[in-house]
Amino acid sequence: MTSLRNNPSDDARDAYLDAARACILDVGWRRTTLTEVARRAGVSRMTIYRSWSDMQTLLGDLMTREWTGVVQAALADQDPARSAVDRLVAGIVGTVRVLRDNELFVRIIELDPELVLPYVLHRRGRSQDLILALTDEAIRAAQASGEVRAGSSVAIARGLLLAAHGFVLSAHTMVDDEVTEPELDAELAALLTRSLAP
Repeated sequence: MTSLRNNPSDDARDAYLDAARACILDVGWRRTTLTEVARRAGVSRMTIYRSWSDMQTLLGDLMTREWTGVVQAALADQDPARSAVDRLVAGIVGTVRVLRDNELFVRIIELDPELVLPYVLHRRGRSQDLILALTDEAIRAAQASGEVRAGSSVAIARGLLLAAHGFVLSAHTMVDDEVTEPELDAELAALLTRSLAP
């Protein structure tokens, strides 16, 4: 359910979210205000307030848009000739890679990591639900063709997402002179492939 009560046009909505994104990249979420978002977007404060009652709601919409774009970018070049498991694994590892390098995600983790904690410790967000729905659909299709092991597609999708969380949030803590980020991504791919195999 969207928080945009007055349903501004998609272009206007994107312009407001772009302004919020620019503010967060410049000064972080804690120092970004709806007033500053309005100023950057070139609209009145009330225009922004009619769409979002507070920064938390605006941030939710911004993160949903951003992370949906990350998933779409990771899935854009899927080769339909590859096996279902290869496509699933490539999509998940690609999403992890793109998200880990996403400038908004990196900025939030650097300046305001507590913003991510609710989505790790307390509840799923809209973008997580989107990722789960896409993964569940792909798993069910692959199960029907015998390419993915039997079991609850919902539970399998959630297990894969939980595994991916660590590679997004904590991979940097495991990179040093002995192990590179690409090596960790290869390990994630191996874990996922073995988890999905019939």
